[in-house]
Amino acid sequence: MIKKITIGSFKSLEDVELDLGRVNVFIGANGSGKSNLLEALGVLGAAASGRVDDESLLRRGVRPGVPALYKTSFRGGRLPKDIRFSASSECATYSVGLFNPLERPKPAWSFNTELLKEGEKKVFGRSARSLERLNSISGYAALKVVDLPSDSPAVDLIESLREYAIFSPDTATLRGLDSDPQSREPVGLSGGRLAEAVNEMFGPGNPSERVSDDVYFSILKLIGWARGLGASPAGTVPISKSVPQQALILRFRDKYMAERRNYLSAYDASEGALYVLFMAVLAHHRSAPNLLAVDNFDHALNPRLARSLTRELVGWVKADSARQILLTSHNPLVLDGLPIGDDEVRLFAVDRTRLGRTVVTRIELDGEMVARAKKGVSLSQQWVMGALGGVPTGV
Repeated sequence: MIKKITIGSFKSLEDVELDLGRVNVFIGANGSGKSNLLEALGVLGAAASGRVDDESLLRRGVRPGVPALYKTSFRGGRLPKDIRFSASSECATYSVGLFNPLERPKPAWSFNTELLKEGEKKVFGRSARSLERLNSISGYAALKVVDLPSDSPAVDLIESLREYAIFSPDTATLRGLDSDPQSREPVGLSGGRLAEAVNEMFGPGNPSERVSDDVYFSILKLIGWARGLGASPAGTVPISKSVPQQALILRFRDKYMAERRNYLSAYDASEGALYVLFMAVLAHHRSAPNLLAVDNFDHALNPRLARSLTRELVGWVKADSARQILLTSHNPLVLDGLPIGDDEVRLFAVDRTRLGRTVVTRIELDGEMVARAKKGVSLSQQWVMGALGGVPTGV
């Protein structure tokens, strides 16, 4: 699990250090830098895979950008030479400094510095002085870990970073109407292959791939109107012929409708049900990355459903000792689903200073927050009132 990340000179993140838990939720105004935080880890993940270019960034859900936009550029400040990232687990650290000129930028970023440590022992390192001996656009830490034991902390760290991706599901892709531009296992970054993933988790295939009945029924409870769900071949569920159909489609059984007329496809089901299923797949599917992020994960959810899903998601992630998740949210009721007294669950307020720099503050329970709660002022209300930070100014 990633314990700490540091980010330097990347977009609005001039100098940011974060101590992470297993579930991490970032709240803040639009444009405060929440997505930049997720993308910084994606750039580091690309570096851990050996190359930082548009293709490797897109694969991780990171918006490619030219150096003039990636490098921090505040009025009156000095232009940084490189952008810097670091991630540490309990016993390993990987850090890089990446360079690309503003004028005539290259297709791939160069590795100015790179360091992989296990405890205090250096596994691999390079600096500007060693560039002439190494290919500057190729990362070498990922190659070095091949020589380490498979249970090495350095191997675990590099593999987690390489798997990392930012998911941003959209309704059309979840319904199967649009193709996913970034197809991944078990689901694409926009929600493609959701039916296949659900079938692998709940279908009649290999029992070792199935999740518990408790998870299945907790999903049904969250959806509310469904008596059953799964996936089946196209043509087995009523759907308009004008709607594009894939080989496998989601199937819901509505508990309020008459028998034999109560089956719905993803096209006709509520979008909230699709987003609940998507989050369940990321939390439970064996092929989901151990380290992942979901940008605006509460999109399309009723506030109370967002609260209930948050509460359930925390339990799901904590039950898997390897899973770690970063989430951004704009829905106040998400906070009421977070047990922020649990050190594995961390809430962060993201703001920008008057000079535009992003600052990130962990929100921890204190006497004032508890006193307000005892008076009936929930955490969500405290956020809207401005007591926690992470709110727009001048609105």
